[in-house]
Amino acid sequence: MMMGWDVISMLLWIVILGFIIYGITVLVRKPFDKKEDHSLQILKDRLAKGEIDEKEYNDKRAILKSRD
Repeated sequence: MMMGWDVISMLLWIVILGFIIYGITVLVRKPFDKKEDHSLQILKDRLAKGEIDEKEYNDKRAILKSRD
């Protein structure tokens, strides 16, 4: 009966190590994920709603991009 517990214990450790490796990869990759600027999204929404025209959108977008 001890052999059954050894297998369960081994599987438990494999699962725990898997979660640890997954957590480390998520933490390492997170800073490299490209995040879109919230102000650019607002600008796109305004264009889609018709609040601004394409020229004004492009002008303001160029200003926002130059801040990066």
